[in-house]
Amino acid sequence: MQRNPNFTLEPMMVVVKIPTHELRHSRAAQELIEEGRQEGEARGVARGEVKATLRLLARRCGPLDDVTIARIQALPLERLEELGLALLDFSGAADLAAWLAEPSR
Repeated sequence: MQRNPNFTLEPMMVVVKIPTHELRHSRAAQELIEEGRQEGEARGVARGEVKATLRLLARRCGPLDDVTIARIQALPLERLEELGLALLDFSGAADLAAWLAEPSR
């Protein structure tokens, strides 16, 4: 599969002689499906956190420029959660700029 990235599931299953419906019910497939679900859920949580934080920051600090938005979107989830709490104490855009300028950010 690595040598031919265009090789999809159906042709691969023909080559290895495993019916697709049997593979889907295998333990390995179920583990991969669950792993995918967890990754998708984590991405959804992160997107929601970004969206909520940006909305709250815009209300507290005014419209945000594209560079600031990109910096916030790039924050790891843990830092984003910290920002979500810190913004409750912000009085304006200067506080956000100071928070983002801190070395740990």
